Amino acid sequence: MMFRPVLRGSIGAVLLVLLGGCSSTHYYSQLAGGQLSLLRAREPVAEVIADPARDPKLREHLAQSQRARTFASEHLHLPDNRSYRLYADIKRPYVVWNVFATPEFSLTPQQHCFPIAGCVAYRGYYNQGEARGEAALQKQQGMDVYISGVEAYSTLGWFDDPIISSMMTWGDERLATLIFHELAHQRFYVKDDTEFNESYANFVEQEGTRQWRTARGLAPAKVDEVKQKDQFIELVLNTRARLQQLYAQPLPVEQMRERKAQEFQHLRDEYHRLQASQWAGDKRYDAWINAPLNNAKLLPFGLYDQWVPAFSALFRQVNGDWPTFFKSVEKLGGLPVDERTAALRQLMPG
Repeated sequence: MMFRPVLRGSIGAVLLVLLGGCSSTHYYSQLAGGQLSLLRAREPVAEVIADPARDPKLREHLAQSQRARTFASEHLHLPDNRSYRLYADIKRPYVVWNVFATPEFSLTPQQHCFPIAGCVAYRGYYNQGEARGEAALQKQQGMDVYISGVEAYSTLGWFDDPIISSMMTWGDERLATLIFHELAHQRFYVKDDTEFNESYANFVEQEGTRQWRTARGLAPAKVDEVKQKDQFIELVLNTRARLQQLYAQPLPVEQMRERKAQEFQHLRDEYHRLQASQWAGDKRYDAWINAPLNNAKLLPFGLYDQWVPAFSALFRQVNGDWPTFFKSVEKLGGLPVDERTAALRQLMPG
């Protein structure tokens, strides 16, 4: 089964959505071209699994993904559609590269606004060279810049999102968590509130994975691994908080730069102490911590994790009932932003 008629019908919609009202024709054109290329590469997962000429490891990995996909709709009450029932081989390690940028002495991200997603804290490129070009321009303007490769994203239900070849180096469980996360975005999304959207989807991913393991008779994820991840995130968020306080001070530029460098060195020192004292020398975050650090590199942490404990508390309040949880999330999302933030703070532990 092919999807040519659907793709022809989608082309006009993609261009209208992505190009309508654009301020940079080239940028929006590469977005439209990249999305259309991804749509054209899609094929049904069932056909790949059934094809003996395809890589056996790929077929088995996709077969496992479909069990998680079914679980997502039947048990987690996430959308039941063709998303992640399709596969696309894009022949590159990432589907897009996101460019994050902040001023030199600020953790406020440079915002970019789009017709579908609203305003987000990054700019995405389907070509790594173009992402690097954008990053270079931002650096010339004195901005802190960070490029992050992204293996997958959601079109929020506008199209049937495929499992992408960039995900195929993951284990079966990580692929399942991605499906839960991205379907959560399809289930509900608030325009112009990245922190809310990503924290909510991250919670659905975490709780969905816990239930997925239980359903398969597996033990919970190793406590040490979960604790290590939480401790690492806490280190980064604590650094963000200290930098926020620093940047609020009326210091001369050179002194501010020196104090900023000291804070990043403090982060590295704390990381190595924790690594030696509690992680038995585990090096899983070494590449990140040893690479250059700046404000922009810290942005994804706050965006994805800030309100996860609040959504966890909300889930407990509704006794773990997914439909009721989603209704409560929708109610929160419908509040004006100030009221929404206040409600989330009320839900936070402590």
